[in-house]
Order: sequence, then structure tokens, then C-alpha cells
Amino acid sequence: MNQRILFFALLWLTLSAQAQTLEECQQAAERNYPLIRQYDLIDKTTDLTVANIQKGWLPQISASAQATYQSDVASFPEQFQQLYQQMGLDMKGLSKDQYRVGIDVSQTVFDGGMIKSQKIIAREQGKVQAAQNEVNLYQVRKRVNEMYFSLLLTDEQIILNNDLQQLLSVNEKKLASMVKHGTAAESDLKNVKAERLSVAQQAINLESQKRMLQAMLSAFCGIEVSHPQKPAATVAGSANNRPEMRLFDAQLRLADAQQKALGAAMMPKLGVFAQGFYGYPGYNMFDDMMHHRWSLNGMVGARLTWNIGALYTHKNDKAKIQLQREITETNRDVFLFNSQLEQIQENEEIARYKKLMADDEELIALRSSVRKAAESKLSHGIIDVNDLIREFNQENAAKVMQSMHEIQMLKQIYDNKYTTNN
Repeated sequence: MNQRILFFALLWLTLSAQAQTLEECQQAAERNYPLIRQYDLIDKTTDLTVANIQKGWLPQISASAQATYQSDVASFPEQFQQLYQQMGLDMKGLSKDQYRVGIDVSQTVFDGGMIKSQKIIAREQGKVQAAQNEVNLYQVRKRVNEMYFSLLLTDEQIILNNDLQQLLSVNEKKLASMVKHGTAAESDLKNVKAERLSVAQQAINLESQKRMLQAMLSAFCGIEVSHPQKPAATVAGSANNRPEMRLFDAQLRLADAQQKALGAAMMPKLGVFAQGFYGYPGYNMFDDMMHHRWSLNGMVGARLTWNIGALYTHKNDKAKIQLQREITETNRDVFLFNSQLEQIQENEEIARYKKLMADDEELIALRSSVRKAAESKLSHGIIDVNDLIREFNQENAAKVMQSMHEIQMLKQIYDNKYTTNN
């Protein structure tokens, strides 16, 4: 019982690992393509950038140490010094060598919305990168389509090649019997046999091409693709849902966020600060003139700043963002225009193949009828073997063309789906 369960489990895994439809291959290829990992990297990078910007609300702490020697220092006039000496005070004055080890702490209270604007811009930049990655990843579908339909066409050609080999084999046996009874020439038998071997060689090439396409498609999708199925001939809608459209939208939203940030850059900034240092001289200058010793000193306060320099470039910065927005809108118009031209061409190709396919069945029926008549004539010795082989080839060519028309029409339909993403 356990062995049966294991067998069916392995069978299910095997079948589930073999993509049978075009959509399954496309989805598997997107999951397997290394570019898919870019999404997670973009998200992590964006989160780190936003987290760093958010830290702008944390207190900013800086430590410093300095030692200086200056050419002159503040001191009392000589008359004052004589007066102090008469009073018994030794007013040495400030020393020319000075030292300081301190810490400065500042805290933003109001930034005019700058940090918030920077966070919005960072997130919008992340969305632009993700949208660009989606555009790059979408191109994988085009490559899957090329290999998938090439594999379908090769499968059809192999089937038709086998049919032609069987026809030639049947007539080869018929001719062998006729040669044995003296009603056909040995050269006719050899001619048919040579044609069958030539068709068999074509089969070897087709099988090799099939294995190559299967290996390439399987490697590209990351799963085994063994039995591709013909997709349904459903025509795509006309609306354009390509990832490029989402990229253009993301770029426009980024421009809007950047324009809003210009207003925040012109707002005043309010903060509080605290400064403390240990050194010489301190804030009590008179005491330091009398005693050359280090002391602790501190200061707290509030600071309002307004960088009016942002006004100088505001107009130009705003114009640059507007130009970038217009470039994005122009790129979107160009993309839609080119996509529309591609749709026109693809729809015309689809219509052409449909018209060709309308006559394929009748053409094959006529070629089959002529070939059967030629086989009958051969049995009665009233047709040349070369004429019979020509009829075989013409019938097979008609079947090959029917398969090509069908596969090419399906490919054009799915190229049209790729053009519009519908």
C-alpha cells in the first residue's frame, strides 16, 4: 500500500513538473529568471533608505576636541592691571594656548515637511525601479513564445514526416512485390527506397532540433517541458496593459513627489540644541584670566533657521521637474504609437493566415486524391515512379504548409497578446 502511494506521489510530481501550456511555461520562466530576485533587493533597499531618512528625527550628536595656540588674546589694559595689582589681584589674562573637549546635541522640532517628502520620494523611486524590473522581466515571455512555437512546429513536422515515411514504406513493399513478379523495374524500387531514406534523414534532423528546443525551453523555464500543447486561438483585447504603462505612471508620481519636496525645502526649520565642553577658557572669561584651569561649561537653546537660498533655484528646479514629466509623457505617447503599429501589423498577419488556412483543407484533400490515383496507376503500371514520388512530396508539402499556417497564426495571436498584455 505504501509503495502504491509512493508511486502515485512520484507520478504526480513528475506530471506537475512538466509544463504543458504556454501560460505555464511563461510563469515558470519568470519565476526561474534570475531577474526575479531583483524585486526583493529593491524592497530591502527602499526600506533601508526610508529607515535612514526617518532617523533624521533622532537627536544629532557630535563630539569634538581641539587645541589651539593664537597670536593674541583678550586682556585688560596695562592701567587696569596696575590697578588690580594695587588691590592685591593677580589678573594674568587669558593664556594663548587653549583646549576644548565637547559634545553638541541638536534635535529637530519642525522641518517644514522635508523628512516626510524625502521618504515619499524614496518610496516612489523604489516603485520606479520595481516597474522597470517588471518591464525587463516581461521580455522573458517573448523568448518563451519563440521557443514554444518553434517546438510546436517541429512536433507537427515530425508527425508529418512519419506519415510520409509510412506511405513510402507501404509503396516500397508494393514495388518489391511487383519487382518479384516482374511487373516493375528494380530501379523503381531503389528510387522509392532512396526517397524513404532521405525522408528518414530529415526525421533525424527534426528530432535533433526538437531535443535542442526542449532542452533550451526546459532550462529557460527551470522545469521539464516535454509535451507542449497548442494554445487556444483567442484574440487579445485592444487595451494596452503592458508593464511599460505602469513604469510611466510610476515616473510621473515620482515627479509629483519631487515637486512637493521643493515647497518643503523653502520652509523654515526649528530645532533645540545643547552644547557642553570641558576645557580652557570657559564661558567665565574673567575667572579664566585669573586662574588658568579647565572647567565644565554648558549651553542650551532653540534655533530657527530659514535657508532663503532655496528661493534662488526654486523656479529652475520646478521647470526641470516639469520637463522630466513632459519627457515621460512623450515616451508614453511614443510607446503607445509603436504598439498600435505593431497591433495593426499583427492583426493583418492573423487575417492573412486565416485566409490561407481556409484553402488548406481543400488543397490537402485534392493532393491526397491525386496521390491515391497515382498509387493506383502505379499498380497498373501506367505511371512513372518519379511522378508518384512527386505526388507524395506535394501532398506532404501541403500538409506541412497547413501546419505552418496554423502555428504561425497562433504565434501571431500570442505576439499580439504580448504587445498588449491581454
